[in-house]
Amino acid sequence: MITVDEHLDSVLAQIEPVAPVTLPVRRAQGLVTTTDVHSRTDLPRFDNSSMDGYAVRRADLDGASPESPVVLPVAGDIAAGDQEAHELAPGQVWRIMTGAPVPAGADAVVRVEDTDAHPHEPQLRVHPDEGANIRRAGEDVREGDLVLEAGSRIGAGEIAALLSAGVNEVEVVGPVRVAILSTGDELVRPGEEVGPGQIIDSNGPMLEALVRDAGAYVVHVGHLPDDESATKKQLHRQLEHADLVITTGGVSKGEFDIVKKVLTGQGSMEFVEVAMQPGKPQGFGVLGRQEVPVFTLPGNPVSTLVSFEVFVRPAIQRRAGRREGGRLARGLATTGWRSSAERQTYTRVRVDRDPTGAYAVSPAGGPGSHLVGPLAVADALAISGADATEVAAGSEVELLLLRPQAEIDARLHAEDDDHDEDG
Repeated sequence: MITVDEHLDSVLAQIEPVAPVTLPVRRAQGLVTTTDVHSRTDLPRFDNSSMDGYAVRRADLDGASPESPVVLPVAGDIAAGDQEAHELAPGQVWRIMTGAPVPAGADAVVRVEDTDAHPHEPQLRVHPDEGANIRRAGEDVREGDLVLEAGSRIGAGEIAALLSAGVNEVEVVGPVRVAILSTGDELVRPGEEVGPGQIIDSNGPMLEALVRDAGAYVVHVGHLPDDESATKKQLHRQLEHADLVITTGGVSKGEFDIVKKVLTGQGSMEFVEVAMQPGKPQGFGVLGRQEVPVFTLPGNPVSTLVSFEVFVRPAIQRRAGRREGGRLARGLATTGWRSSAERQTYTRVRVDRDPTGAYAVSPAGGPGSHLVGPLAVADALAISGADATEVAAGSEVELLLLRPQAEIDARLHAEDDDHDEDG
């Protein structure tokens, strides 16, 4: 057997980012830039007012104060979006709104709060500083300035910055398209009638949700029968359309483990035993003319989930050119549990808090990799090393979070509030 780290290193060494594509900025959310992106304009694009008030010449307001206001006539109004070329003559003011262009000749804006707000002849009660309440063109970003470095993930803020900077299209690592194939004649689709000896395919929909959660796109969710010819045909079809393929089941040592039979010797495909519990039988390789990464995961639902989190999710991030963090945490075991000797063990746990506010964890359900029910309540996988045969109560364990930490913390906070109300 090889270690978890050895298998993960072997997988990631064969993963390359998807080929770059050029997309409209609004369609690039979640994708990663492949080149530096520079502004095509100054920001702001023009001098504009940061306040509602009056555009003035400072020289006209010498000595102005609350006790001795200066009264000047209003030449007109300038609203945000006004495209006329206005000019401020000596001895006048323009009434101006936030975001509106500052008229030529004005060197400050007096806030409406520092006046009596009269629409025609306001009392101006301050002598403003040079440039007061004026946003100067280019003070935020200059044309040609770097807006986003290569390797930046595009989120909502990045979209706003790019579009404001006049960038309408951006080159990014292409969206990762994933095909999912469950194997076995015993499987039926959700919603179909289940006959004797059959089970509902929960792995396919579970993987579909996990792939989307990892920021990739599901392009196919299908089923492979226990037939070599059909399996080979379907797998080769997906290699032409997907950037990553995941199969579940059919990778152990049984007579009907068709996936292993079909893919053995193909591309860089290798089937290995990894020193982990659950998830020992693993397969991975890069196949086809487009060198598509293919993961063959064990079929038990918990093994599938653990295998995805440990191996497939990091591969999707690498394929998308992203760097992911924030999924590891630590907690204290509130009770002891057994750990598999000579294997790195992943135990489903529920996260609570101890009296100090630290995470406290306890097993969610039994250890069997076929037990699906506890998946609904598990917050994390507690990791114990291959040298451990048990996890002692009170010991600290490393956690691989199955939910966003903010979601876990929000639940715990709500439970604390409920407890305080009951108390």
